[in-house]
Amino acid sequence: MIYLNGEFMPVSEAKVSVMDRGFLFGDGVYEVIPIYSKRPFRLAEHLRRLQASLDGIRLANPHSDAEWSTLIGRIVDAADYPDQQVYLQITRGTDEKRNHAFPKVVRPTVFMMSELLLPPPPEQRERGISAVSAADNRWLRCDLKSTSLLANCLLRQQAVEAGCAETVLFRDGFLSEGAASNIFVVKDGILLAPNKSHLMLAGITYDVILELALAHGLPHEVRDVREEEVRAASELWMTSSTKEVLPIVSLDDRPVGDGKPGQVFGQMYGWYQKFKQSVMHRRG
Repeated sequence: MIYLNGEFMPVSEAKVSVMDRGFLFGDGVYEVIPIYSKRPFRLAEHLRRLQASLDGIRLANPHSDAEWSTLIGRIVDAADYPDQQVYLQITRGTDEKRNHAFPKVVRPTVFMMSELLLPPPPEQRERGISAVSAADNRWLRCDLKSTSLLANCLLRQQAVEAGCAETVLFRDGFLSEGAASNIFVVKDGILLAPNKSHLMLAGITYDVILELALAHGLPHEVRDVREEEVRAASELWMTSSTKEVLPIVSLDDRPVGDGKPGQVFGQMYGWYQKFKQSVMHRRG
């Protein structure tokens, strides 16, 4: 069951015009919301980021937060599995002709679906994952969660072809993020996170990690992180809404620290799981 332009239907019946600007130009934005035990995690924060992305591409939000909450609830309830990831996408809609300029009057295309949310395999957490690095050659509005993801796909494919889980991106000598994640650094016992800017997408999990660091007294700095600091780190982590937090133990075939998940990661993973359970319990 999916939602498309005001209707719920089987995915096999869903149709979008070839003249849709999302299809022709990637002219749209999206969000991915984790669902635990059929309850959305940090829904308000996800909807706030959705609004920021819509504002950034000058597209009116087709629904209020209350309406989004109701629609998401219906999609979630229709699925058989309790843990899900809800994907929603809004494009500028369908025009009569292909034209780079915005159409004057057009109805946005709104699409939403739910898929099973599977946690990372335990061995990834226990043994860590490997990553490669690459120059961040994407556009300059990475803070917008745009459907135009070709550059991210190409960068992520570098990791796949190297047998790795992620690509760590550097721009002009500084850490930006991963191809599909945020990246954290632990160096000299201090957690380092890149500043939020137009050069990275500030993840919802990124915020949770910093909130937990503050709550538990973990020394941390939010600032520009130099590439050499990343390569000399004792720990590296990748974070995202669907992967939560995972340790990177190898970068470009070189071990990170001692090549094993670090002590600080273990603390943060435990804090994150307790926080997630407490939030879900309160909302229940």
